[in-house]
Amino acid sequence: MRQELMSLPKTLAEDVARNLVMVARLLDDEPEQAYGYARTALRLASRVPAVREAAGFAAYGVEKYGEALAEFRAARRMTGSVELWPVMADCERGLGRPERALAMAGEPEVRKLDKAGQVEMRLVAAGARRDMGQAEAAVVTLQSPELASGSSQPWAARLRYAYADALLAVGREEEAREWFARALEVDQSGTTNASDRLAELDGVEFTDALDPEAESAFDDEADRETEARPGD
Repeated sequence: MRQELMSLPKTLAEDVARNLVMVARLLDDEPEQAYGYARTALRLASRVPAVREAAGFAAYGVEKYGEALAEFRAARRMTGSVELWPVMADCERGLGRPERALAMAGEPEVRKLDKAGQVEMRLVAAGARRDMGQAEAAVVTLQSPELASGSSQPWAARLRYAYADALLAVGREEEAREWFARALEVDQSGTTNASDRLAELDGVEFTDALDPEAESAFDDEADRETEARPGD
Protein backbone atom coordinates (compact mmCIF):
# COMPACT_ATOMS: atom_id res chain seq x y z
CA MET A 1 0.00 0.00 0.00
CA ARG A 2 2.83 2.40 0.88
CA GLN A 3 4.43 1.72 -2.49
CA GLU A 4 1.17 2.48 -4.27
CA LEU A 5 0.79 5.76 -2.37
CA MET A 6 4.31 6.81 -3.40
CA SER A 7 2.89 7.53 -6.85
CA LEU A 8 1.02 10.48 -5.33
CA PRO A 9 2.39 13.90 -4.28
CA LYS A 10 3.67 13.69 -0.69
CA THR A 11 0.95 15.80 0.95
CA LEU A 12 -1.82 14.00 -0.92
CA ALA A 13 -0.31 10.62 -0.08
CA GLU A 14 -0.29 11.53 3.61
CA ASP A 15 -3.94 12.62 3.50
CA VAL A 16 -4.97 9.41 1.76
CA ALA A 17 -2.95 7.30 4.18
CA ARG A 18 -4.64 8.92 7.19
CA ASN A 19 -8.05 8.11 5.78
CA LEU A 20 -7.07 4.52 5.04
CA VAL A 21 -5.77 4.09 8.59
CA MET A 22 -9.12 5.25 9.93
CA VAL A 23 -10.94 2.82 7.65
CA ALA A 24 -8.89 -0.03 9.07
CA ARG A 25 -9.45 1.09 12.67
CA LEU A 26 -13.21 1.60 12.37
CA LEU A 27 -14.27 -1.07 9.91
CA ASP A 28 -15.26 -3.73 12.46
CA ASP A 29 -16.88 -1.58 15.15
CA GLU A 30 -18.01 1.60 13.37
CA PRO A 31 -18.61 0.62 9.74
CA GLU A 32 -20.59 3.75 8.86
CA GLN A 33 -17.70 5.97 9.94
CA ALA A 34 -15.24 3.73 8.11
CA TYR A 35 -17.35 4.10 5.00
CA GLY A 36 -17.14 7.90 5.28
CA TYR A 37 -13.34 7.84 5.48
CA ALA A 38 -13.18 5.40 2.56
CA ARG A 39 -15.26 7.73 0.41
CA THR A 40 -12.89 10.58 1.23
CA ALA A 41 -9.87 8.48 0.27
CA LEU A 42 -11.62 7.45 -2.93
CA ARG A 43 -12.33 11.07 -3.84
CA LEU A 44 -8.65 11.91 -3.32
CA ALA A 45 -7.02 8.94 -5.06
CA SER A 46 -9.40 6.78 -7.08
CA ARG A 47 -6.58 5.45 -9.25
CA VAL A 48 -4.78 3.75 -6.37
CA PRO A 49 -5.72 0.02 -6.14
CA ALA A 50 -5.44 -0.07 -2.34
CA VAL A 51 -7.93 2.79 -2.11
CA ARG A 52 -10.43 1.01 -4.34
CA GLU A 53 -10.03 -2.16 -2.27
CA ALA A 54 -10.52 -0.28 1.01
CA ALA A 55 -13.58 1.44 -0.44
CA GLY A 56 -14.92 -1.96 -1.41
CA PHE A 57 -14.55 -3.40 2.07
CA ALA A 58 -16.06 -0.28 3.63
CA ALA A 59 -19.08 -0.50 1.32
CA TYR A 60 -19.34 -4.23 2.05
CA GLY A 61 -19.34 -3.44 5.79
CA VAL A 62 -22.45 -1.28 5.43
CA GLU A 63 -24.14 -3.76 3.08
CA LYS A 64 -23.81 -1.63 -0.05
CA TYR A 65 -23.04 -4.75 -2.05
CA GLY A 66 -23.40 -3.29 -5.53
CA GLU A 67 -20.98 -0.50 -4.71
CA ALA A 68 -18.59 -2.92 -3.01
CA LEU A 69 -18.60 -5.23 -6.02
CA ALA A 70 -17.82 -2.34 -8.37
CA GLU A 71 -14.86 -1.27 -6.23
CA PHE A 72 -13.51 -4.81 -5.94
CA ARG A 73 -13.76 -5.25 -9.69
CA ALA A 74 -11.89 -2.00 -10.22
CA ALA A 75 -9.13 -3.07 -7.82
CA ARG A 76 -8.85 -6.42 -9.57
CA ARG A 77 -8.56 -4.78 -12.99
CA MET A 78 -5.75 -2.58 -11.68
CA THR A 79 -3.73 -5.34 -10.03
CA GLY A 80 -4.71 -8.55 -11.82
CA SER A 81 -4.93 -10.24 -8.40
CA VAL A 82 -7.55 -12.91 -7.68
CA GLU A 83 -7.50 -12.56 -3.88
CA LEU A 84 -10.77 -10.58 -3.88
CA TRP A 85 -12.63 -13.30 -5.79
CA PRO A 86 -14.39 -14.82 -2.74
CA VAL A 87 -15.65 -11.50 -1.38
CA MET A 88 -16.78 -10.53 -4.88
CA ALA A 89 -18.81 -13.73 -4.96
CA ASP A 90 -20.24 -12.93 -1.55
CA CYS A 91 -21.33 -9.54 -2.88
CA GLU A 92 -23.34 -11.43 -5.50
CA ARG A 93 -25.05 -13.24 -2.65
CA GLY A 94 -25.75 -9.93 -0.95
CA LEU A 95 -27.36 -8.71 -4.16
CA GLY A 96 -29.69 -11.71 -4.15
CA ARG A 97 -27.83 -13.58 -6.89
CA PRO A 98 -26.58 -16.78 -5.19
CA GLU A 99 -26.48 -18.63 -8.49
CA ARG A 100 -23.79 -16.20 -9.70
CA ALA A 101 -21.79 -16.74 -6.53
CA LEU A 102 -22.02 -20.47 -7.07
CA ALA A 103 -20.86 -20.11 -10.67
CA MET A 104 -17.85 -18.10 -9.50
CA ALA A 105 -16.90 -20.98 -7.19
CA GLY A 106 -16.30 -23.10 -10.27
CA GLU A 107 -14.17 -20.58 -12.18
CA PRO A 108 -10.41 -21.07 -12.83
CA GLU A 109 -9.62 -18.11 -10.55
CA VAL A 110 -10.37 -20.28 -7.50
CA ARG A 111 -7.40 -22.54 -8.23
CA LYS A 112 -5.11 -19.49 -8.06
CA LEU A 113 -6.19 -18.61 -4.51
CA ASP A 114 -4.11 -19.53 -1.48
CA LYS A 115 -5.46 -21.99 1.08
CA ALA A 116 -7.30 -19.33 3.07
CA GLY A 117 -8.86 -17.96 -0.10
CA GLN A 118 -10.00 -21.37 -1.27
CA VAL A 119 -11.63 -22.05 2.10
CA GLU A 120 -13.32 -18.64 1.95
CA MET A 121 -14.66 -19.49 -1.49
CA ARG A 122 -16.02 -22.77 -0.15
CA LEU A 123 -17.79 -20.89 2.65
CA VAL A 124 -19.36 -18.52 0.14
CA ALA A 125 -20.47 -21.43 -2.07
CA ALA A 126 -22.07 -23.19 0.90
CA GLY A 127 -23.84 -19.96 1.82
CA ALA A 128 -25.13 -19.67 -1.73
CA ARG A 129 -26.50 -23.21 -1.52
CA ARG A 130 -28.40 -22.30 1.65
CA ASP A 131 -29.67 -19.11 0.01
CA MET A 132 -31.12 -21.33 -2.71
CA GLY A 133 -32.81 -23.63 -0.18
CA GLN A 134 -30.28 -26.43 -0.69
CA ALA A 135 -29.34 -27.06 2.93
CA GLU A 136 -28.10 -30.63 2.42
CA ALA A 137 -25.95 -29.52 -0.50
CA ALA A 138 -24.42 -26.85 1.74
CA VAL A 139 -23.28 -29.56 4.15
CA VAL A 140 -21.66 -31.51 1.32
CA THR A 141 -19.99 -28.38 -0.06
CA LEU A 142 -18.17 -27.83 3.24
CA GLN A 143 -16.86 -31.38 3.44
CA SER A 144 -13.24 -31.14 2.33
CA PRO A 145 -9.67 -32.12 3.27
CA GLU A 146 -9.33 -28.73 4.99
CA LEU A 147 -12.26 -29.56 7.26
CA ALA A 148 -10.57 -32.75 8.43
CA SER A 149 -7.14 -31.16 8.85
CA GLY A 150 -5.65 -30.34 12.23
CA SER A 151 -4.71 -26.82 11.16
CA SER A 152 -5.00 -24.00 13.67
CA GLN A 153 -5.03 -21.29 11.03
CA PRO A 154 -7.88 -18.75 11.35
CA TRP A 155 -9.70 -20.28 8.39
CA ALA A 156 -9.96 -23.61 10.22
CA ALA A 157 -12.21 -22.21 12.95
CA ARG A 158 -14.44 -20.47 10.43
CA LEU A 159 -14.76 -23.61 8.30
CA ARG A 160 -15.59 -25.84 11.28
CA TYR A 161 -18.09 -23.29 12.56
CA ALA A 162 -19.81 -23.03 9.17
CA TYR A 163 -19.98 -26.82 8.95
CA ALA A 164 -21.54 -27.04 12.42
CA ASP A 165 -24.09 -24.40 11.49
CA ALA A 166 -24.93 -26.22 8.26
CA LEU A 167 -25.38 -29.50 10.17
CA LEU A 168 -27.71 -27.78 12.62
CA ALA A 169 -29.78 -26.42 9.72
CA VAL A 170 -30.54 -29.97 8.57
CA GLY A 171 -31.36 -31.25 12.06
CA ARG A 172 -28.10 -33.08 12.83
CA GLU A 173 -27.77 -31.53 16.28
CA GLU A 174 -25.32 -33.95 17.90
CA GLU A 175 -22.87 -33.65 15.01
CA ALA A 176 -23.33 -29.89 15.04
CA ARG A 177 -22.43 -29.76 18.70
CA GLU A 178 -19.26 -31.75 18.03
CA TRP A 179 -18.17 -29.37 15.27
CA PHE A 180 -18.95 -26.24 17.26
CA ALA A 181 -16.65 -27.70 19.93
CA ARG A 182 -13.98 -28.43 17.34
CA ALA A 183 -14.28 -24.87 16.03
CA LEU A 184 -13.80 -23.55 19.54
CA GLU A 185 -10.63 -25.65 19.95
CA VAL A 186 -8.84 -23.75 17.18
CA ASP A 187 -10.54 -20.36 17.48
CA GLN A 188 -7.57 -18.66 19.13
CA SER A 189 -8.60 -15.13 18.15
CA GLY A 190 -12.32 -15.44 18.93
CA THR A 191 -13.48 -14.97 15.35
CA THR A 192 -16.58 -17.10 15.90
CA ASN A 193 -19.21 -17.32 18.63
CA ALA A 194 -18.83 -21.10 18.87
CA SER A 195 -18.86 -20.99 22.68
CA ASP A 196 -22.24 -19.25 22.66
CA ARG A 197 -23.66 -21.74 20.18
CA LEU A 198 -22.45 -24.62 22.33
CA ALA A 199 -24.07 -23.08 25.40
CA GLU A 200 -27.29 -22.60 23.47
CA LEU A 201 -27.34 -26.25 22.43
CA ASP A 202 -26.68 -27.26 26.05
CA GLY A 203 -29.55 -25.09 27.29
CA VAL A 204 -27.30 -22.66 29.18
CA GLU A 205 -28.62 -19.12 29.50
CA PHE A 206 -26.40 -16.13 30.24
CA THR A 207 -27.52 -13.06 32.17
CA ASP A 208 -26.14 -9.63 31.45
CA ALA A 209 -25.05 -8.26 34.81
CA LEU A 210 -25.49 -4.70 33.53
CA ASP A 211 -29.09 -5.28 32.40
CA PRO A 212 -31.46 -3.55 34.91
CA GLU A 213 -34.27 -5.98 34.10
CA ALA A 214 -31.98 -8.96 34.71
CA GLU A 215 -30.85 -7.43 38.01
CA SER A 216 -34.48 -6.89 39.07
CA ALA A 217 -35.35 -10.48 38.21
CA PHE A 218 -32.36 -11.69 40.23
CA ASP A 219 -33.47 -9.61 43.25
CA ASP A 220 -37.02 -10.95 43.00
CA GLU A 221 -35.72 -14.50 42.89
CA ALA A 222 -33.52 -13.85 45.93
CA ASP A 223 -36.52 -12.41 47.83
CA ARG A 224 -38.61 -15.47 47.05
CA GLU A 225 -35.83 -17.77 48.28
CA THR A 226 -35.56 -15.78 51.52
CA GLU A 227 -39.31 -15.95 52.12
CA ALA A 228 -39.28 -19.70 51.54
CA ARG A 229 -36.66 -20.42 54.20
CA PRO A 230 -38.27 -21.87 57.37
CA GLY A 231 -37.49 -20.22 60.68
CA ASP A 232 -36.55 -16.82 59.22
